[in-house]
Amino acid sequence: MSDTSAPWFEDLSVGDDFSDVPAVTVTDAHNVIHQAIFGDRLRLPIDHLLSKQVTGFEQALANPSMVCNIAIGQSTIPSQRVMGNLFYRGLVLQRPVFVGDTLTTTTRVVALKQNRHKAGRPASGMVVLKIHMANQKGETVLEFWRCPMIPCRDPRAHTSHDDDFSIIPAEITQEALDAAVPGSWDISHLQSRPCNIEIGSMVKIEARDTVTLAPELVRLTLNMAMTHTDANRSVYGKRLVYGGHTIAMAAAQISRVIPDLITILGWYHCDHVAPVFEGDILRSQVTPLSLHPVTSGSITVLQVETFGQRGNEAPESGDDIKVLDWCVAVLRGGKD
Repeated sequence: MSDTSAPWFEDLSVGDDFSDVPAVTVTDAHNVIHQAIFGDRLRLPIDHLLSKQVTGFEQALANPSMVCNIAIGQSTIPSQRVMGNLFYRGLVLQRPVFVGDTLTTTTRVVALKQNRHKAGRPASGMVVLKIHMANQKGETVLEFWRCPMIPCRDPRAHTSHDDDFSIIPAEITQEALDAAVPGSWDISHLQSRPCNIEIGSMVKIEARDTVTLAPELVRLTLNMAMTHTDANRSVYGKRLVYGGHTIAMAAAQISRVIPDLITILGWYHCDHVAPVFEGDILRSQVTPLSLHPVTSGSITVLQVETFGQRGNEAPESGDDIKVLDWCVAVLRGGKD
């Protein structure tokens, strides 16, 4: 182990538990900084009066994308040397988070698989982490699985790790999403214009956005992955933008075209299919897959694809690179 105590792939074992992580009390500043970075148009985190009217809580709702980023950041002790996070699965926000809540995250290694050796590439492996976040009352806020790729200390290492990743849930049940809907919220106070996108109809979001302040989000969320703050520790020779940054930007772009969006309930899956770097220009397109009416509005499942152009390339070049494949369940105000 090096003097940073950051584990290599060989140092990790199934069952390893990483729970000695600073808890985070969510403040108004978290919402404000998140808003400054992403421009998310979710109404409740930015309109305190409306948040109180809808939720009944004195404090404003914390942006769900920010809550997920805090959970991911708190889970990065075992993935400080990460080469890239490959995917997330089965994330359900079981209860909302409000300003003033204190969040604690535990992370457990549940599966290890070494990558096949390839000529010219140092040895590495995939690590499945199960992540659990709770609030100050001990109530579960969210659970999910993520899979970072970690280098081996020995570039020619041959470990015996070859676990079956089928332990990761393939789906989120409708019952789990129904249970995540806050039943006491009064959405009659929401007066956003109706959303007219149809099930199965893909919408391209015209407004692109440029990735900025990537290291600042990393620091805000306690993310310890060195590749996000030190170009010398990146396999790309420049800082890799944290994956949660790309996801939060996609969520913000969704909020522009779905004006009756209330909050995010869960991620069926989320795959990073190409790297993102500071200065990249991102755009998203969204396809509603299904709609499920509930007492407080409707649960809509969205297929979101995000594409990036490197900052020094003209948007007209047609060289968009797909960087994100995300299937997300959201709570909307409308039922039709």
